[in-house]
Amino acid sequence: EVQLQASGGGLVQAGGSLRLSCAHSGFTFDDYTIGWFRQAPGKEREGVSCITKSSGTTYYADSVKGRFTISIDNAGSTVYLQMNGLKPEDTADYYCAADHLLPSEVACKHGMNYWGKGTQVTVSS
Repeated sequence: EVQLQASGGGLVQAGGSLRLSCAHSGFTFDDYTIGWFRQAPGKEREGVSCITKSSGTTYYADSVKGRFTISIDNAGSTVYLQMNGLKPEDTADYYCAADHLLPSEVACKHGMNYWGKGTQVTVSS
């Protein structure tokens, strides 16, 4: 059973930083795509950043380019989202998701099959 557990959310002032972590287990496939999505109240879900494990190819939404960085640890069991220069508009519930290997941009734009529970990020102005 695929399991994804996100953590690291919290309250931060504008301009601050947070690092989200997503520990995953139960993958039966060697290669995969994993990433972060967010949803703010009253807004559609947005694919924030996705990465393919083998090639490390990344995708970032235009709204976070240059501020957020996605990475996978050496053991391949945890994916991180380093968020710098946070803005009030980054406030949302952030979700970790994964799937069999997909192009990172496709995964972020169309969603994936396996989802974890969200972690809340609140950025105050």
